Amino acid sequence: MTPETEPTTATTKRAVWNAGRTVGAKRALKPKEIWEIRFYLNQRRRLRDRALFDLAIDSKLRGCDLVQMKIGDLVSGGQIRTRAIVMQQKTGRPVQFELLPDARASLLAWLERRGGTVDDYVFPSRVDHNGHLSTRQYARLVDEWVTGVGLMRSEYGTHSLRRTKASIIYRATGNLRAVQILLGHSKIENTVRYLGIDVEDALALAENTEI
Repeated sequence: MTPETEPTTATTKRAVWNAGRTVGAKRALKPKEIWEIRFYLNQRRRLRDRALFDLAIDSKLRGCDLVQMKIGDLVSGGQIRTRAIVMQQKTGRPVQFELLPDARASLLAWLERRGGTVDDYVFPSRVDHNGHLSTRQYARLVDEWVTGVGLMRSEYGTHSLRRTKASIIYRATGNLRAVQILLGHSKIENTVRYLGIDVEDALALAENTEI
């Protein structure tokens, strides 16, 4: 049997599915990077993207919940709410979040341009105006934002925005229970895994706690 006709054996090497890809949890943004992205979007006068970015940071929502928010979820009496509540698709549980001044200002600027009623989506699809922005398009936008400020696209994604404020709160306070509530996790073990907390984190907290 010639090499040309030799059958493929079980030991034949196959390409690894994740060859050349970065796997694992996406990085959370640092405060400096948050402001860099805001500046990037402001310079280009991208009101929708700035509002979407700010809402993603403050809400800490999964992409599927973020893109389906309606104007009525955020607006009351012609003003942007300081707090809002959303029913999570994945868990079926409600989660509350705060909207700080930067997010309220960018959302108001966007909604004044966008128009619409309380039953309309905050971020409509540009293909189907009765639908909402797709999670796929949201992911593409995040890729564009992070590369626009010089970050590696492979290291960041939509979960980076979900994790950002939660990570900052955890680092500042060490309060896992509070972060669990803010992320809408049913179990604190999920929060530990999501934030990537390890032994070094735990020891650092213990070292800074005097009794």
